[in-house]
Amino acid sequence: MIMIDNGPEAFGLPSAETLEQMANALWDPAPAIPDAAPVGAKLPADTVFADTDERNTIRVAVRDGQNGAAPDNLYAASDRISPEHTRSNESITVGTKTLKQIRDDFPILKEQVSGYPLVWLDNGATTQKPQAVIDRLSSFYTRENSNVHRGAHELAARSTDAYENARRIVADFIGAPDKNDVVFVRGTTEGINLVANAFVKPRLAPGDEIILSILEHHANIVPWQLVAAETGAVLRVIPCDESGQLLMSEYERLFTPRTRFVSVTQVSNVLGTVTPVEELTAIAHRHGVPILIDGAQSVAHMPVSVSAIDADFFVFSGHKIFAPTGIGAVYGRKALLDEAKPYHGGGNMIKDVTFERTIYNPAPNKFEAGTGSIADAVGLGEALSYLSAIGMPAVHQWEQELVRYGMKELSSVPGLHLVGTAPGKASALSFKLDGYEDGAVGEHLNRYGIAVRTGHHCAQPVLRRFGLESVVRPTLAVYNSPEDIDRLVKALRGLV
Repeated sequence: MIMIDNGPEAFGLPSAETLEQMANALWDPAPAIPDAAPVGAKLPADTVFADTDERNTIRVAVRDGQNGAAPDNLYAASDRISPEHTRSNESITVGTKTLKQIRDDFPILKEQVSGYPLVWLDNGATTQKPQAVIDRLSSFYTRENSNVHRGAHELAARSTDAYENARRIVADFIGAPDKNDVVFVRGTTEGINLVANAFVKPRLAPGDEIILSILEHHANIVPWQLVAAETGAVLRVIPCDESGQLLMSEYERLFTPRTRFVSVTQVSNVLGTVTPVEELTAIAHRHGVPILIDGAQSVAHMPVSVSAIDADFFVFSGHKIFAPTGIGAVYGRKALLDEAKPYHGGGNMIKDVTFERTIYNPAPNKFEAGTGSIADAVGLGEALSYLSAIGMPAVHQWEQELVRYGMKELSSVPGLHLVGTAPGKASALSFKLDGYEDGAVGEHLNRYGIAVRTGHHCAQPVLRRFGLESVVRPTLAVYNSPEDIDRLVKALRGLV
């Protein structure tokens, strides 16, 4: 037999060289971010931003965790994030999982944007959803879908069990004494409005005072303005220092015999400042004043216990903690929920109705008029179970390391000024970049698949405290990696 080797081309197959090129293309998931790239909205070189003055010069040492000693070097990152394994997500363990396993749990992180793998740094606006939550929603609609409570059939029982189990999971996750202290709402905004109208407004008279902080999201300002306008009450505001920390001595001085309520965030959505909620609560209670804690930006990033805080009310949104949109929760101390008036009227919240009078169900049903977001509540329970399985202390530790690494790397970008430098801050890495409008920076980053938010972030009072109208705001979550930060920094360096 005579064998003639004419190569694969003789059989219509690609050559070895072509196959090698095809393989290399498959292994290269995205083009590299160039060292320089044009952007369409560069401002004149002499443009001056209000945040470039001396008061915002970065000179604060970030503590290791919330209570540790400050390192000698500024923004010192943990040894876990070092150049030799920055991109090795398999080598980083967060609680019970590796970082790679966590990232693999979120299918949207495999998306491509502008030809690049998605880098989701818009977690302060909303978080992505793990496959477990997506599957749980599908399972609910496939096997359990029904209205809750009153039904006598099997699906009503399944749906009610799932809904009330989600309430129990929420209570356990935030350390509430009883699941019936948890009211399901659409989110933090509705939760604050509920407390403002159902509990606080009936207690107010002209000249009474409500204390807020300058760090608040508009959702924790506008409801109180509406209540104050209706009742003649007055708003008092806790100021902050140059790093974004509340001035606690000023807070104490705000209390008068007319103070009726305090409402303050646990984490600033734009500065990342973690407020001392236990101290804030203790001072309020010393003056005989109840307090609400806005946990929208804290529950996904750190362990929370409303019992340890001794909070009277605590509110948060599901979509900021890996759950669906349209669901959130209010924790209320039982005696205060019993005292509060119904916020909405309708079915489910009544025990008996005649045209002369209505007898209401006890809390939480008293505040859940009509058909709620049943499936989304179940999805919220699944999201909290997912986080609990990882371990919230580990989530917090990992994110603190990411924040320190992010601050260190961003501070190396020429012309970049970090906004919000409180020790132990959470998630937010807001900044200004000399010579560029914030929107132009966001559009430039989007060209490389990097999602950040730009604008005032519904926090205009605190931004104006620093002489600003807007910032660029990357925000972190447990699934973010050092590589995400590296890609952000490299893309920014392409502008300067």
